[in-house]
Amino acid sequence: MSSFIPPEFIIKWNAKKCTRCLTCIKQCSFEVFSYIEENDAIISDNSKCVGCYRCVALCPAKALIVKKNSDVFKSNHYWTPDVIKNIYKQAESGGVLLTGMGCDKPYPIYWDHMLLNASQVTNPSIDPIREPIELKTYIGRKPDRLEFRDDDIELRTTIAPQLEVDTPILFAAMSYGAISINALKALAMAAEQVGTYCNTGEGGLPQDLYEYSKNIIVQVASGRFGVDLDYLSTGAAIEIKIGQGAKPGIGGHLPGEKVTEAISRTRKIPIGTDALSPAPHHDIYSIEDLKQLIDALKEATDYSKPVGVKIAAVHNSPAIASGVARAGADFIVIDGFRGGTGAAPLVIRDHVGIPLEFALAAVDDRLREEGIRNQISIIASGGIRCSADVAKAIALGADAVYIGTAALIAMGCHMCQKCYTGKCNWGIATQDPSLVERLNPKIAAKRLVNLLNAWTLELKEILGAMGMNSIESLRGNRLQLRGIGLSDKELEILGILPAGR
Repeated sequence: MSSFIPPEFIIKWNAKKCTRCLTCIKQCSFEVFSYIEENDAIISDNSKCVGCYRCVALCPAKALIVKKNSDVFKSNHYWTPDVIKNIYKQAESGGVLLTGMGCDKPYPIYWDHMLLNASQVTNPSIDPIREPIELKTYIGRKPDRLEFRDDDIELRTTIAPQLEVDTPILFAAMSYGAISINALKALAMAAEQVGTYCNTGEGGLPQDLYEYSKNIIVQVASGRFGVDLDYLSTGAAIEIKIGQGAKPGIGGHLPGEKVTEAISRTRKIPIGTDALSPAPHHDIYSIEDLKQLIDALKEATDYSKPVGVKIAAVHNSPAIASGVARAGADFIVIDGFRGGTGAAPLVIRDHVGIPLEFALAAVDDRLREEGIRNQISIIASGGIRCSADVAKAIALGADAVYIGTAALIAMGCHMCQKCYTGKCNWGIATQDPSLVERLNPKIAAKRLVNLLNAWTLELKEILGAMGMNSIESLRGNRLQLRGIGLSDKELEILGILPAGR
């Protein structure tokens, strides 16, 4: 069957600049380029280009230009080129369309419609260079009150296990299989250096990363890949994955071609077989069932570490969060529909779930109304792009945030959204040994450390501008936010005032 799908990108080759070093051919895992010796020319198959821009970045002669091919369909605001191309793809394949990373549709970005407050005279600002500003955050269940012994010095109240983070930014769950071992090493190394945590995702914990276990959160997903007592005991905390922002209600799928010997050993599944995580946990069909699993994980690890639950941001997130808190979880992760993924059905990624901002505000409201906000920490996840997003998330009620896509971009990801192919030219979302080695974990870790250090400095600047000397003063403090360009209903849900009020 002939294809009606036009190439998404057009490659222009400058023959005069090109030195024929063949770097473009060596670097492209999608086999876009080839060399015709008799013509001494580099030719490209535009239909194979995914727009990762590695050829452009590494071409020593700067002889390549990759441009979006936008002039192939008659202009139509309803039947857009993306809609037409997707119909062509399904008419030719008869299958579900897959995609990677987070939702890229032009829905409102509510972070960009919120402005932060600043101090002036009555509450003077603080200079973060000369005065201390505390960002240390504790993730875990807090007691209703503190009781001391008769001398008022020794604490009588037992404090639940906590995760101590030096900055309220953690690395989100990304599994071994979805990303490479070198990417995982970079995340673990950076977490250790910065004083934060990274999350294994549902792919188990490779032996190479056990040395970083003090800074690793291990995940228990519906497939239970790699989950055993040693795995649970090794991590600093345990996270039960119920849902994911990029694909609420959908299970995981790692294609068999990605299940190498090392991944087979880690996930405890046969080499070359698909790793399928069911959509539901088959032993969790109620909050009571969830409580049993939380209690079992705590008992298995001698009540020595926090146990959390990750849910996707959906319309009934507040009720779910209330149940999760009452089931005994120490923290809850709310993952918005901008969250990334290695692979998801396109229709689910683009049309299921709700913005993190709304879910976060609604969950914080519900827990406060019920008087149980102190019983559980909230980690906001799904599309956090900068330190301002972090500050706004905390003002809406989060204790800390997860970053995933931002971390991958820091390592070199160019957002081509072809993670599911396993051909990532940057060595991140791949298991091909020749591609994996392109990512130097030490260099990638340094870039991640730089990113978190930069955001941490900016958070201190933001707090200083507000006249606050600790991150706790911002947590849930929505008086520090104002909405701009939002409807009355949106302002009501977010719990913030309009700009000018």
